[in-house]
Amino acid sequence: MAKFRSGYNCAQAVLYAFCDALDFDREAALKLACGLGAGLGRRQEVCGAVTGGILALGLRHGRGEGGDRTPTEVTYAKVRDLMARFESRHGSCVCRVLLKGCDLSSGEGQRHYKENHLLETTCAGCVATAVEAVEAAL
Repeated sequence: MAKFRSGYNCAQAVLYAFCDALDFDREAALKLACGLGAGLGRRQEVCGAVTGGILALGLRHGRGEGGDRTPTEVTYAKVRDLMARFESRHGSCVCRVLLKGCDLSSGEGQRHYKENHLLETTCAGCVATAVEAVEAAL
């Protein structure tokens, strides 16, 4: 949460939370997840907290070069579980739905986001939920 509140996006904050557990470089994590915030580059598709969690699950359970498909199936199952947990708590995994239509791609929408404290009232909870769900899956 400290990373998120210090200005990093939701995807970065979630992936960063697992760097030590995954033996993954912190700087690389921040760069890798940078474009995923605000629902994929402010497109408000899948919530960045969820996509950051998916990256963490892939790093732990995903299929590497030369492996069979078993890790893929394990990873897919864990991703479905993460998304189901998230959706059950927040009603959706889609950023624009979570933010009730606030358009983060516009200056007006970004002002609305700040003035209505959506970082704290919505997004912080999404980050916390994603971290909890990934912790359970790791």
